Amino acid sequence: MRAVAVILLFMSSITAGAETAETIFINGNIYTVNENQPSAQAIAVKNDRIIFVGANADGESFRVGKTHIVDLAGKTVMPGFTDSHCHIFGIGEREMTLNLEGTNTREDFLAKVKERVAQTERDKWITGRGWIETFWKPPQSPTRADLDKIAPDNPVFLTRADGHAAVGNSAALKTAAVTRETANPFGGEILKNPRTGEPTGMLLDNAMDLVAKNIPPPSEAEREQALLLAIKRETELGWSEIQNAGSELSDQEIIRRAYATGKVKLRMVNAAYGPGEAANELLKKGATLNAFDHRFTQRTIKVIFDGALGSRGAALLAPYSDKPDSSGFLTQKPEELRPMFEEALRRGIQVETHAIGDRANRTILDLYEHAFNAVPPEKRKVLVGGASSGEPGVAELRHPKAGDVRWRVEHAQILSEQDIPRFAKLGVIASMQPSHAISDLFFAPARLGMERLAGAYAWNSLIKSGAIICGGSDAPVERGEPMIEFYAAVTRCPLPEHGLPVGAPSGVELRSKEDSPQREGWHPEQAVSREQALKMFTINAAYAAFEEADKASIEVGKLADFSVLSTDIMKIPAPEILKTRCEMTVIGGEVVYENR
Repeated sequence: MRAVAVILLFMSSITAGAETAETIFINGNIYTVNENQPSAQAIAVKNDRIIFVGANADGESFRVGKTHIVDLAGKTVMPGFTDSHCHIFGIGEREMTLNLEGTNTREDFLAKVKERVAQTERDKWITGRGWIETFWKPPQSPTRADLDKIAPDNPVFLTRADGHAAVGNSAALKTAAVTRETANPFGGEILKNPRTGEPTGMLLDNAMDLVAKNIPPPSEAEREQALLLAIKRETELGWSEIQNAGSELSDQEIIRRAYATGKVKLRMVNAAYGPGEAANELLKKGATLNAFDHRFTQRTIKVIFDGALGSRGAALLAPYSDKPDSSGFLTQKPEELRPMFEEALRRGIQVETHAIGDRANRTILDLYEHAFNAVPPEKRKVLVGGASSGEPGVAELRHPKAGDVRWRVEHAQILSEQDIPRFAKLGVIASMQPSHAISDLFFAPARLGMERLAGAYAWNSLIKSGAIICGGSDAPVERGEPMIEFYAAVTRCPLPEHGLPVGAPSGVELRSKEDSPQREGWHPEQAVSREQALKMFTINAAYAAFEEADKASIEVGKLADFSVLSTDIMKIPAPEILKTRCEMTVIGGEVVYENR
């Protein structure tokens, strides 16, 4: 009897000492993005980390009576998707202000504005975002005269989808005293009627600030509401992490306060706008890593270096094909960026820079290279470590491996042939948004001409040169849906609602082949494989944030972040990708969204 008791005690100690799972996900079609174990059926999770990946039967050894079992019923599981470039407050504000997304005609656009005018008190501002004239006939931007007819008594300021242009009515321009005599600010342009010299109402890039600074800012409560609305939307779409492409100090306070409540599950890597107060504060106080239980990191300065292609603000090496008197413009003076870049290297701060035109891309690569030469590896630092919980995260400094600074170029849309290999050579990451290609390529031939399109949205050329591409959406510029981004990356074809017949709205004859929705100049050879696309939104995105050892593949020891999909996007016909739904978003082993 005593012997039996000893055996039972021994067996009990083995069971107690064995690792047991809090949750086991079974019956999944799992893509791990781990080359050593590319697929699996089951995942076991404990304390927000993965403790087992493999077959259903083998996962049983991690199961005890209190283990929660989630039956995936054959659904497809990916490592949690990361949006490497979005604007989180803008996503929420799009839902709270006049949302002009999807206004496919000028009449549609004006009708929506007129409806809002009828609901708004006299003299109150009307603001909104999301319009784009690409599919209007003719594809011409709205004017202040258009708005004056429907809103004579309210200042109106409506931002183009890309965020680099806006149209205002006469009442809005009057608040900034914008007249025919007003000079263009540096890095911006006031569009004027070539015949009369009067402002048309269209303001590009830094010229937008002339009016925007006079708009009453949203309250702190409204900003917080926008943030929480956006976070909810992101998790419902299947994003487990977003990399927020720019914030001011006031934004950062709201973000940190939201995370301090413990209710925000979405992971965020936040960038501070620079040059300016936010970047100065980051350089002075240093980075925050893995705060709020690995939910929040801030280690990056975001620079905006030129405008957008659609509004002809992107800085080009040669004039626009459809506006020979303009080559776009830089929005920052290169000589003023050099000291900040060098200090960032010494302080272990990452830099990411918005650059769309080929001149902007070449110049920023030159500036990065100059900084790398001015501050050699032994004088640089890279931040590692961080708090497992709480705020702020504690960052440690170490000397980096040569070239391992992981600075980024955001968008990298138009590149000259000689600059493509420079990304890999310098160790610079191209942070690109596939949906830009399938929307911009309707007007890009008109802006650039056929020859320059060879270096436009050149994903495959960059990959073949050895560069790393991380994928994002640039929401609210684009819709911000992971399935649209994945589809765009692997097909380089327009969305069905944009599958226009042979004459594009730009007036350029695009001549499609009968068996393909792609047009001349769209360069189908630049589309990537599904495996490459999956990496862009998982492990490459993690690498771009120094997180690849902790996230973005499904393997033991990593954070248990998954996106569960209704279909197998690695195998289904490409058009079916757009019909795929997010069934579940799992962050740290917790189901934070489920499609019921």
